[in-house]
Order: sequence, then structure tokens, then C-alpha cells
Amino acid sequence: MQISFAESARSTLGIEWEIALVDQTSGDLVSVAAEVLEALRGADGSEHPQITGELLLNTVELVTRVHTTVSDAVADLQGQLAEVRAITDPLGVELMCAGTHPFAQWFDQKVTDKERYHKLVDRTQWWGRNMLIWGIHVHVGVESRDKVLPLLNGLLTYYPHLQALSASSPFWGGVNTGYASNRALMFQQLPTAGLPYQFTTWADYEQYVADMTVTGIIDDHTEVRWDIRPSPQWGTVEMRACDGLSSPEEIGAVAALIQCLVDHMSDRLDAGEELVTLQPWFTRENKWRAARYGLDAEIILNPAGDERLVTDEIRDLLVTLAPTALKLGCSAELAQVTLILEQGASYQRQLRVAAENGGSLHAVVSSLTHELRHGLGG
Repeated sequence: MQISFAESARSTLGIEWEIALVDQTSGDLVSVAAEVLEALRGADGSEHPQITGELLLNTVELVTRVHTTVSDAVADLQGQLAEVRAITDPLGVELMCAGTHPFAQWFDQKVTDKERYHKLVDRTQWWGRNMLIWGIHVHVGVESRDKVLPLLNGLLTYYPHLQALSASSPFWGGVNTGYASNRALMFQQLPTAGLPYQFTTWADYEQYVADMTVTGIIDDHTEVRWDIRPSPQWGTVEMRACDGLSSPEEIGAVAALIQCLVDHMSDRLDAGEELVTLQPWFTRENKWRAARYGLDAEIILNPAGDERLVTDEIRDLLVTLAPTALKLGCSAELAQVTLILEQGASYQRQLRVAAENGGSLHAVVSSLTHELRHGLGG
């Protein structure tokens, strides 16, 4: 099986942002995505080109156009968010983004009436119905197919940095799970989801997709749901490890970090260097540590097994990537990573709000909707 890789300009950017729909009064999820999407249809009856549905009717997804700068991509998302609010505000519906909803129950949610979603749930059963989770996906353009798998393997070294910064799912069904990102461990239960295999050649990837297709596990490569994956149809590497981010500042920060990492590593490949690649067992351990401890995680840095606090690593990484950020025009957004370190990642802010309000998870939802509407500084 041959899988062609689309032409894509280096380090261009696209972002997908999953948004939850919640009742303004109760804070619980509401299944009104179909009504929202219908109201967003064009005068000719066409569907909105960028705002789409998802597995569950409590969610809409915002998808940017292709951009060269993070600021333009975030502005694109903000414009779409305003379009959705014009429909949802009069309905008494608020918007929220986090890896999980603090107290909603999976069995109360309605599945979108599309064949591929029904097929997914029919196959995955209880685990598929439990996918009450939200994430953010960042695509970065890669100009050469030969770079894709080395970049993917290199990004795995920085997986815990990104997961810790974005962790926003400490609660599940009204319970404090003790994890910074419960979503990370939930999502990997689906077939083909979780950490990618560390292939060295494109032919290895093609053989994997062929094997998965011939055995009926997937219909095509788009159903490979790895945490980091090639997206051949777009010509990108797609980072899917991050929990849903609740504010524009966090989206800008994490997207800038991902864009800079890919471009920085691409420079190193151009220079003939080999990227640091961890053993798969170290990569798996790093994922678990970041999901469990978030920004307090001690992560494994290299094949020798050296370890360090992830926040110290992130601060040093910001210095390393500063010249790349200047080149890409995202210095301001990359600097907002420090805002997350200072104010706490979303999971920390959620736990803090709950503690300050007698354990109220309704207060947590209110804080999340406030952050999405007004930003971290609002």
C-alpha cells in the first residue's frame, strides 16, 4: 500500500479545537450541536466550512484554515468562537473546553447520527461510549515526507512537556481521579489510539496501515488515532496528545511550542543531526508520569535515563526555542507558556477552584466557561 504525502509549506499551522456545550445555569452538558450547526449553515444551505460536529452532540469542533503564524491561527479560532456564541448565547448555552467535564456522566450523552460514529461505538462498546473527552490537535506542515517519521519520533521526547502544560482533566464523572490528565489514559483505550509505533521508514508506516486495513481494523490511515501521527492528506505532523485548552492564551502558548519544536528539529535534520529518540518504554513511562503528576512530573530526558522536573525542562526549552520563535513570528505566544507555569495548568486551577468552593464542581465549570470567554487574565 502506497500512501502519498501531500505538499505542504514548512512549519505552516492548523489547529482543531473541540468545544463543549453546557447549560448556563446547571453547568451540565447539553446535546444541542445539531441545532447550532444548522443555524450556522450558509444562505445556500451549505454547512459551515470550518465549524463541524463531533462524536457527541454536546460538542462542536472549530478548525482553522492554514496559517503561517500562531497569532493568525488563534484569531481564526476566536472568530469562529464568536460565530458559535451568536447562536448559543440566546439559547442559554455556555461554551467550555477542558479534557473532561468535571461532573457530567457519559451515559447521559447522545451520539451524533452519522454512520462512522455509530460504527465506532458499535465496535468499541463501553469504552467508545465513555469517550466524554475533549482535545486540541495541532498540525504543522512538513515539506518533505522523509522528515515526517524522524520528527514524530523526536516529538515523543517532548510529549510529557506538552501533556503536562495542557493537562485539564482531573475530574471524571464527579470524582477527583488523582490524575492531571485522566483524558490521556481514557483515550488510549480505543483501537489504534495511544502512543505511535516508532517506525524508521515511510515503507514501515505504509506496511502498518496495509496490515491494519487488510484485517479490517481500520478502513484507511485516517483511522490511525495515535497521540502523534502523520496526516498524509494534509502534509503535516499532527500533535494530538494535548487535553482541551480552556483559554486563547493557552492555545497560543501550546501551539507556538509545537510549531517551534517541529521547526527547530527540522533545522537539525537539515544539518545532518540525529534527533534524541527515547526507548518506547521510556516514552510510555513519560506519558504516564505527565498524566498522573502534570507539571510536578519527573520526566526521563534521554536514552541514558537521566531525569528532571518537567517545569525546569520547559523553562530551558523556552530559551532554546527563542530564536526559532523569533523566526516564525510567535515569540509573544511562546512566552505565554510562562503564564501557564505561573498561574498553573488547567488541572491545577480546577483543583484550586474546587478547594476554594467547598468541593463544588459547578464552580469549576463556571471558572472554565469564564476563562474561555474572558481569557486567563479576565
